[in-house]
Amino acid sequence: MKKIYFNVTNDLVYDQRMQRICTSLAQAGYEVTLVGRKNASSPPLATTLYKQKRLRCWFQKGKWFYAEYNARLFLYLLFKKMDAICAIDLDTILPCLHISRLKKIPRIYDAHELFTGLKEVATRPHVLSTWTRIEKKAVPQFKHGYTVSDSIAGEFHKRYGVNYATIRNLPVLHEWTEPIKKEKHLLYLGAINEARAFEFFIPAMQWVDHKLIVCGDGNFMPQLKALIKKYEQENKIELKGMLPPALLRDQCRQAYIGIGFAENTGLNQWLALPNKFFDYLHAGLPQIAMNYPEYQKLNEQYQVAILVDDLVPEKMAATINNLIEDNVLYSRLQENCRRARLELNWQQEEKKLIAFYQSVFNS
Repeated sequence: MKKIYFNVTNDLVYDQRMQRICTSLAQAGYEVTLVGRKNASSPPLATTLYKQKRLRCWFQKGKWFYAEYNARLFLYLLFKKMDAICAIDLDTILPCLHISRLKKIPRIYDAHELFTGLKEVATRPHVLSTWTRIEKKAVPQFKHGYTVSDSIAGEFHKRYGVNYATIRNLPVLHEWTEPIKKEKHLLYLGAINEARAFEFFIPAMQWVDHKLIVCGDGNFMPQLKALIKKYEQENKIELKGMLPPALLRDQCRQAYIGIGFAENTGLNQWLALPNKFFDYLHAGLPQIAMNYPEYQKLNEQYQVAILVDDLVPEKMAATINNLIEDNVLYSRLQENCRRARLELNWQQEEKKLIAFYQSVFNS
């Protein structure tokens, strides 16, 4: 059995993409270990088909966290036997590069996003300079790689001449059960980080007479709470924090509209194809998302969302209210979601993943 080590900087409990990837490869006959971080509030790990390891750090954020975690990760991996190593995003790429050289094994880059295109990176010159140097140094040395959208794969090719595959964040196809929609409430899934358009969306909620449930956490959470208080939306917006995948599916089935607003600040937002787009779709949940390239391409084919160009609170509220009130439009989008999930699912996408790793070892 070929041994593969995957490396992330997050807690392993909530990372659906890595759970799917590691499970599929374990089922395909690989011995897989997923390495991440352990926080003081980390819940126990679930039993899985692959091995899991979480590293403790003194520092929890900023440059000292990345420095400490990279050092701990390198030392941990140094004494492990493996046949290939995979770096997940730029924040684990350097220790994986060094380990692969020392052990003379294949190295793979799995880019969940265009890291240097994140708003929190792109708008901070010193931070952007640091991560850009790392990207220029490391990415060209990873000839094997894949990412979450064709647009991001194209950007890597333009920058560094690498030919990365696209393996999308598609959910596992479960047996269809009719959604439970007791109330017409809105749902936001995902990271509570910069560039998620909360500065525009929360003011828009003033003109929407329905509840919003937010599932996720991130570095923008203090600002989000301040926005909710500023616009007096405390009774209308519920923050549920991080939830495991099974509970997220329940939240999707109970919601009426999925929200996917994002700012075009930082190239990553423009090119991305987030998990939430497919999570909403699999729950038969019509959504409102941005008129960006990857959304456009999918929506032209499947028509599962309303795409918007402007992040103007009044217009955002009008779009939400129109979808709530237009039963014919809503039913059409809902039925399109139900059909699209039969094609856009992990059972289909994992075939590309397994073929990719077979090609790595065959080469």
